[in-house]
Amino acid sequence: MERQRELDLTGKVAIITGASRGVGRQAAIDFARRGAKVVLAARTVDPDDSLPGSLGEAMRQIEALGGEALAVQTDLAEEDDLKALVRATVERFGGVDILINNAAATTGDIWGKPFLELTRAEWLYQFAVNTHAPFTLTQLVVPIMEQRGGGRIINLSTGSGEVFRQAEEPPKLDAVGGFSLAVPGYYSSKRALDRFGNCMAAEFHAKGIAIIGMHPGLVSTELVAIRVKERGLDDSVAVPMTVPSRMLVYFAACENPWDYTGRLFWAEREMAAMGIELDVAEGSE
Repeated sequence: MERQRELDLTGKVAIITGASRGVGRQAAIDFARRGAKVVLAARTVDPDDSLPGSLGEAMRQIEALGGEALAVQTDLAEEDDLKALVRATVERFGGVDILINNAAATTGDIWGKPFLELTRAEWLYQFAVNTHAPFTLTQLVVPIMEQRGGGRIINLSTGSGEVFRQAEEPPKLDAVGGFSLAVPGYYSSKRALDRFGNCMAAEFHAKGIAIIGMHPGLVSTELVAIRVKERGLDDSVAVPMTVPSRMLVYFAACENPWDYTGRLFWAEREMAAMGIELDVAEGSE
């Protein structure tokens, strides 16, 4: 892969789901640093004792950088919330240029729950957040992007995706350290999201819209830190949040997204292969 020139993101409007913490919040900060107007979507508006991070805290960080942002409380499993998110974005900023489908259902006792104990409601919730929400948001923003001359949609994938480029995908691990990876709903729903991007790429290309899948890898997020402490997750190969965030910015800003549309990428590997460096400010986060 050859590194491309990155275009100016000043004034571009980016919706980022799951922006109260983790990769989503880091990406929101890094897009704001590039001059983008950022719309933050998540359920957690104010600080919560159960999990670190909130939309309010993310907003304050962006405003401290001189950036412009809008926080919209959004339950990704609720269609009305998704419609309200896009409507609020258009009312505030006039349109949408970039959609980052980052949010995923990653909490609760479904992680490591035996398959035969997994309820249908838990299975469906994984698909509601991980697959159906990106589908609905994409359907809502594509006409807006087309009217504005094109856009970028980036879906956050997982290691279950075909990102390894081998004849046969490496067998899925049962656990990392003492942390179970027996989460069929998560991996199945993410794989469905991958295939959605694959099959829609040609249709969206005709509208000037690129759709790209990206596997962030094991990332040193706040949630991972909790799982290291409480459930024995081995984070020895975890990368900082700035790595996947930097690649999200790259895919949103690259001059020729048609080299990447409909495909899946692994943030850490692609960053190294193309010699993409963290900005000084990014590395300090």
